[in-house]
Amino acid sequence: MDFLNAIVALANYVLIPGLAYGSQLALGALGVTLVYGILRFSNFAHGDTMAFGAMVTILVTWWFQSLGISIAPLPTALLALPFGILATAALVLATDRVVYRFYRRVKAKPVVLVMASLGVMFIMNGIVRFIIGPGEQRFADGARFIIKARDFKHWSGLSEGLALRTSQVITIVTALVVVAVLFWFLNRTRTGKSMRAFSDNEDLALLSGINPERVVMYTWLIVAALVTIAGVLYGLDKSFKPFTYFQLLLPIFASAIVGGLGNPLGAIAGGFVIAFSEVTVTYAWKKVITYLAPGDWAPDGLVQLLSTDYKFAVSFAILVVVLLIKPTGLFKGQAV
Repeated sequence: MDFLNAIVALANYVLIPGLAYGSQLALGALGVTLVYGILRFSNFAHGDTMAFGAMVTILVTWWFQSLGISIAPLPTALLALPFGILATAALVLATDRVVYRFYRRVKAKPVVLVMASLGVMFIMNGIVRFIIGPGEQRFADGARFIIKARDFKHWSGLSEGLALRTSQVITIVTALVVVAVLFWFLNRTRTGKSMRAFSDNEDLALLSGINPERVVMYTWLIVAALVTIAGVLYGLDKSFKPFTYFQLLLPIFASAIVGGLGNPLGAIAGGFVIAFSEVTVTYAWKKVITYLAPGDWAPDGLVQLLSTDYKFAVSFAILVVVLLIKPTGLFKGQAV
């Protein structure tokens, strides 16, 4: 019985949160890896683009809630999500036309585009804070739990209850659907094959008659959808705060680099590696060890390797190790 309680506690605090967080990082890392693989630069405005998409979704969600529109027991944000994607797509396309297109035409070095993206990052950050404020915003409604801890205890007879939040299930299912659609698009459609060809060899793709501006446009549209979905899912699962999305830039880039920068499959794998590393290192293992260890061996402390305040340090440490040992990442992407 204690073993089952330990499994439930592990699922409650490590496995399920790790899967949800890993799904969010994977979607964000896919956007980073697409920009790097096709547009040839690291977009440091990625996190604040996520914040912008989530902000628009929140504003539309509040509007729907004021009108009494909902899809209970699911969160109303799912109805507002397409509006967030459209607004983010318009923003990134306008940013590309105003900023990045010029540097592509003059064939500027990637570092110049990176510096330009830093400027875009600060502007987007200011816009989001100006519109919605710097504070924490909550926009989730509908049923909070699919499985409640009390109901699980009553059903199973265990002393440890399993709580499965609606936002966690939505995150995992949505990530699976989005990844499946993205890989189908990249591998089965003519536009997707053009994007892959452009990423593999730009000069050969141009000789084959592929329109580079069309490839760029579709890349930004896909990235807008990915970052908005990732940002909204993160906000539903935790909460929305503009500065948090700036902080997410480190684990998202770490996910893309650890998996293999420019490799979509690597971005997904890297997202889960980073997520489970952060959750595992910052979790207090006392409860699980108490269930498994003999009574006299139960630990007095929390058995927590790092405080949750330092979870981003885990991403940084893994990133440094991978760059030192295998710069191309787990799935042999492009070296940084």
